[in-house]
Amino acid sequence: MNVNVSSAETADKKTILGSHVIAGFFGCTNISDPVLVEHILIDAAKAARATVLSSHMHDFGEHMGVTGVVILAESHISIHSWPEHGYAAIDIFMCGSADPYLAIEKLKQEFLPERVEIDDLKRGVLAI
Repeated sequence: MNVNVSSAETADKKTILGSHVIAGFFGCTNISDPVLVEHILIDAAKAARATVLSSHMHDFGEHMGVTGVVILAESHISIHSWPEHGYAAIDIFMCGSADPYLAIEKLKQEFLPERVEIDDLKRGVLAI
């Protein structure tokens, strides 16, 4: 599914301000090194045509996982990883012309999940 939500996309006579994609990556790799995870998240943001403002990663120790966020002009991408389970919880909220599904595709290429579960929430649904 490819959803491109503009800053004022109209669907069913409603304005949608942003798309919030919640993804679970199962059986994935490359999720324990905070430096690598940060580079991957930044590359995913750029692939989505988002503007990176800053980033911060927290390393829980060797092979213990990473929690991190990339702050975007269009909102954020965050990750919480459990390398011992091969699992990463990924949260992407984007507005404007940024496409969160382009970020998801880039993350799939880098984390190589065996299975992906996605929920897509429309945020800021306004009646017009």
